[in-house]
Amino acid sequence: MTYLLKPKLHHPTLPANRLGYTRRDYEGKISTLCAGCGHDSISAAIIQACWELAIEPHKVAKLSGIGCSSKTPDYFLGNSHGFNTVHGRMPSVLTGANLANRELLYLGVSGDGDSASIGFGQFAHSIRRGVNMVYVVENNGVYGLTKGQFSATADKGSKSKRGVLNSEESIDMVMVALQLGATFVARSFSGDKAQLVPLIRAAIEHKGSAFLDVISPCVAFNNHEGSTRSYDYVREHNEAVNRIDFIKTRDAITTDYAPGTVQDVPQHDGSVLRLRKVDAGYDASNRVTAMNYLQQRAQQGEIVTGLLYVNADSEDLHHHLNTVDIPLNQLNSKDLCPGLAVLEKVNAAMR
Repeated sequence: MTYLLKPKLHHPTLPANRLGYTRRDYEGKISTLCAGCGHDSISAAIIQACWELAIEPHKVAKLSGIGCSSKTPDYFLGNSHGFNTVHGRMPSVLTGANLANRELLYLGVSGDGDSASIGFGQFAHSIRRGVNMVYVVENNGVYGLTKGQFSATADKGSKSKRGVLNSEESIDMVMVALQLGATFVARSFSGDKAQLVPLIRAAIEHKGSAFLDVISPCVAFNNHEGSTRSYDYVREHNEAVNRIDFIKTRDAITTDYAPGTVQDVPQHDGSVLRLRKVDAGYDASNRVTAMNYLQQRAQQGEIVTGLLYVNADSEDLHHHLNTVDIPLNQLNSKDLCPGLAVLEKVNAAMR
């Protein structure tokens, strides 16, 4: 389908970074997600952050699982290494790749279904091991590829597209990441570019497990209840020989508000997200304080965004395992098989 291919020509006046690359050089294929999807805003933020940092695309490895979110690595950094794993297994594949070649920048992109459900155990172990990576969860609270069922991050009491109330407790990925020992934890909103881009930049420059939870509204499965023009109403009152989906074009939801303030962000279905941006005096160096603050604001119905916790003296998986500085994929057979005498010495040390 040639209409999905972007033109290779660049306008001569496009600004370039210190490598001589324009933002176009950090793009990927044209998105096939629904118009107005928050995930596309996250892709744009990643493109902007990598362009500003003058990241060399060939030194980036982007990995994903399954879901709408896991499609997005195809839409940015088209000249980078990429691998699309099976559902929920992205963290373990990323861990293995990181062990083999520590010189690459590892960017894991997942969703609330991919990481908080089938891949929850994989997510937990990659975080606690301190893998040097940027782990982005594009969080919309629904299973977008399977018609909008609640995901594990959907708030208790929230209403689905079909009017069903969620009776189960939700998993707060930020709280879990804090408990597991992530050394960089942040949350943002896909429509807040002014906050999201700097957070991605900071996560890229952090050494250790950097976790970023991004609230990203799904425009396809949040039609308001009771409308006689909603997709569900029409289907219930129409007997058709074919079932055809149509996703109405939506404008992307954006917001811009000052640090230390609260902003109500109306969603397409009429619900409201109450976002609180941490103020300039917020102490992001205390893990326990961060967890208490998140719980306090959650009781007030607020979702805290910003850099929530960071450990400036963090260490990564290679430090914990005391691996050699040379990437393992560059070691030769002599280095990997040093002989019987060395093996006996290692075994003796284990006794």
